[in-house]
Amino acid sequence: MKSIKNIYFVTLSLLISIQISAQETPDFKYELGAKINDMTLTQGGTMVVATNDGLVGIKPGKEGLLFNFTDYGKVKPEELFFVPQAPYVIVGQTGFASLSTKKAVIDYMSGKKLFSTEDNGWKIVYTCDVMMPQNKLVVSGQRRSDEKYAQAVAVYDLNTGEEDYRFNLNDPNRVGIAKSYNVTGRPLLLKEKLIIPTAQGMVAKKAQTGETLWENKIKNANWLVSNEDESSTYAFTKSANGKNTKIHKINNDGSSAWADEKKVKGSVTNFQILDQGLAVVSDVDNTGKKGLAKLASGRSESKITLLSAQNGEDLWEKAPKTKGYVQHFYVMDDGILFGIAEGGINKISFDGKTLFKKPLKTGEDILTMAKTPQGLIYITSEDANIVNLETGEQVWKKPLKYKRADAVSSTYDSKNSRYLISADEKLFAINENSGDFENLAESKFDGKEDPTGVEIRAKGILLTSSQNMMLLDFDGKENWHVYNRAPGKSAFGVILMGITAVATATTSVAASHAANQHRNSLGNFTSQGEAYNNLAHGMAAATGASVAEMLKRFKATSATENAQFVLTKLDDGVGLIKLNKDTGEKEKEIVLKDKKPVYKVDDFGGYLYYKASNNTIYSYDLTK
Repeated sequence: MKSIKNIYFVTLSLLISIQISAQETPDFKYELGAKINDMTLTQGGTMVVATNDGLVGIKPGKEGLLFNFTDYGKVKPEELFFVPQAPYVIVGQTGFASLSTKKAVIDYMSGKKLFSTEDNGWKIVYTCDVMMPQNKLVVSGQRRSDEKYAQAVAVYDLNTGEEDYRFNLNDPNRVGIAKSYNVTGRPLLLKEKLIIPTAQGMVAKKAQTGETLWENKIKNANWLVSNEDESSTYAFTKSANGKNTKIHKINNDGSSAWADEKKVKGSVTNFQILDQGLAVVSDVDNTGKKGLAKLASGRSESKITLLSAQNGEDLWEKAPKTKGYVQHFYVMDDGILFGIAEGGINKISFDGKTLFKKPLKTGEDILTMAKTPQGLIYITSEDANIVNLETGEQVWKKPLKYKRADAVSSTYDSKNSRYLISADEKLFAINENSGDFENLAESKFDGKEDPTGVEIRAKGILLTSSQNMMLLDFDGKENWHVYNRAPGKSAFGVILMGITAVATATTSVAASHAANQHRNSLGNFTSQGEAYNNLAHGMAAATGASVAEMLKRFKATSATENAQFVLTKLDDGVGLIKLNKDTGEKEKEIVLKDKKPVYKVDDFGGYLYYKASNNTIYSYDLTK
């Protein structure tokens, strides 16, 4: 089983789908008037609820509903898309036996509906993309009959919901069979223009006016990337068999900068525009092939290439061997550092020379790669070490090894200048200066659980899981250990599924942001709080009141940073208890009737949301 990875938003909510009947008096009651289908705690803290009547928003600590969007009737969970690191949810529905589509964009921080197909004259929507940090919405599709079903693109200001400009991609007055200008990928919004990939080629339009600047014949591009000064654009298209990728470079006037497109094997998963060239990572999947076809195609693995920005030629005589899929990819001052999911770390210079004396062997599933004063620390599901970033030689005398762990967690103990790694029911302490390590403590948890969190507290080291909490002093001696049994296998299973869902969603988001024009830099080994602050810093370029409100949440200290919430069986039935992280003592208890309650905990805001009935949600202030 793969290790539980560093997941930014697991701590924001326990995504657990359970039904609740609260015995305690709630601080707030929300009557939704329709059956609840799904509850989502957003990154901004608003609880968004899909019901049989529509979509409802609940603001933490506020009476009444923030919004109640009923334009489309019943909303299913799969019809919602929460834009990562932005305060918007997109509702999308397709009519039965009809090409007509409905889309709406709601600002879940303010509660305002900023866009809908009905209000803005759209019959069919092909793409609907939020552009950050510009805080714009780009929509493509077919207009209504009163506009002769023109294929069009429009840009909307998400601060106001107003349309900035709109233009047609085809001539709606044309007689005869018209060409399809369906938009085939995410448009690229630049300072002075908008570039749209279509089935007929790429089209560049001047911002605000929609004036055509240029067109070309590069059809069916999947996505587009521009360099920093926006003088060149790179377009990515699939080969005829769909297995490989073609990279095109386009000049500022729309002409091809290269004599021929560059073909790379597999699907491009990372693309970096560097001073030294174009760094490309592509994944080749040859699973399912047999016999001669398998021998001819080679193994399934990532390919790393550095191309010339001038002509697209491969700058390396020999590409580095990966023997697996690239899991980590970082651009350094002297070259490219990469880690392989199947195990292994290597570094190659921009002229194609291996910088490490030999590839570094590691365990599988590299959970962490980060800078430390001593070098690069890596932590996998099987081992950990610090290595010299110049040579690849190990800094610790030997790697810390443990059995392949179901859960690995780590932190830095600044008071004692050491790294702490929890794995294999043990807590290891590694001296950051000497590299010497010791088995600081045994951490066998009850209920067949493994510690999934390690945290430095004022009085010691806290190890946690869903049902266990253990505080050790700084010498590894146990101060206390509390265990609250899960109310049943079914409820516990739902908890795990909730966490897996967040992990998958976060991984998908990370993957979508990997293939962009921004430089992937190796970060420092930091605490979780610093990680949240860094995430907020990355959003700071965007403007708008709702974005600013969302940023405050990322930068704020968690309202429940000193407590952990556990679902367990109490004397009067199943309930949720609030435990103090420093003492292990119970501070609050909420008794529930149901054995499988549906609830979500907002750690940052300090609120607990219960599905009290099919159409009612109770909210509790957990900071009291």
